[in-house]
Order: sequence, then C-alpha cells, then structure tokens
Amino acid sequence: MSEKAKLVLYTALYTAVVAVSNLLATTFIELPAYGLLSVGTISFAATFVLRDWVHEVSVRAGYGRRPVYVMIGTAALFNLFVTSGLMGVEWRIVFASFLAICLAEAADTEVYHRNLRRTWMGRVWRSNAISAPLDSAIFTVVAFAGVFDWAMIVRIIWGDMLAKFALACGIAFGRNLKHIALGQQEIPLVPEVAEADVG
Repeated sequence: MSEKAKLVLYTALYTAVVAVSNLLATTFIELPAYGLLSVGTISFAATFVLRDWVHEVSVRAGYGRRPVYVMIGTAALFNLFVTSGLMGVEWRIVFASFLAICLAEAADTEVYHRNLRRTWMGRVWRSNAISAPLDSAIFTVVAFAGVFDWAMIVRIIWGDMLAKFALACGIAFGRNLKHIALGQQEIPLVPEVAEADVG
C-alpha cells in the first residue's frame, strides 16, 4: 500500500473512531478508587495509535506535519457537522469534541515533531503527556459544565486522564516489546527528513 493510501485509510479510521467515541461520551464506568471513565475514552484510545502512525508515515514520506493536520481537521469538521445532524449526538458533546481535537491534537503534533530524533516510544510518551490531560480537561469542561457538578467533572477528568495514559503507554510499550521480540532496534526518524518538514 502506498504512503498516500495509508494516510487516507488512517484518516478515515481516525474520523470514524472519533464519531463512535462521541456517541459513547455520556456513558460512564465508576472506577474503584476515585474517578469516572467515559466509555468513549476507551474507543478514543485507537486514535492515539492512528495519529502516531500518520505522524510516522508522513515524516518518513517527507510530508511533515501537513497530513496530521489534514486528519485532525477532517475528523473535527466531520464530527461537527455529521455526528450532530445524522447521529443525533448533542451539540455540547460535538462542540467539546471539536475544540478538544483541534487544540489537544495540535499540541500533540507539535510536541511529537519536536522530538523526531527520539525513539518512537520517546516521541509518543512526550506528546501524550501534553495531549491527554489537555484533551480530557477541554472536552470534559466544555461538554459537562452546567450538566454535572464540579466534583463530578474533576472525577471524569481524572478517570479519563488515567485511562488515556494507561492505554497510550500500553500501546507504546506493546509496540516496543514487538520490536524487542523480533530483534529489531527502535530507530529515531531520520533527522534530515525532520529538518525538511513542510508542515
């Protein structure tokens, strides 16, 4: 499969996962100690993998950040117009998702691209350390302020952040184990490509 075809496929999957996550955003799981976990957060974890694959493919192909921003914009606009109209997702959820995707994913992209000389694991951990709390806070406050009390909003943010960190780190660690099992060394993206970034 060509690099462009991969980028189109990953963008379509990313957009679909965001739509499903928005549908599940108002269903919660009580965490054992403290926190509430939105079921949409569990499905949203797939976007971490897809986003990081788009980062990797676009940089290796010499496209820079542009395909990542196209993917983010496509998902944000699709969900702004389609999930509210055709899927009946409430506007507060759709608008919260739109803001969170635009701001948190942009932050993730910038941190990821500033760490291209690090291994994949290093890039993913650093970018998710910024984007996961930002996404959780923006989405939860915009979606649920005035609907839930602030104590519950804090529980949701806490639960979602824990889940996002755990899922992102688990996925990154799993990929790292795969490389180790196959006897492959994790190699940073080529610095020359990073410096020629067109994004």
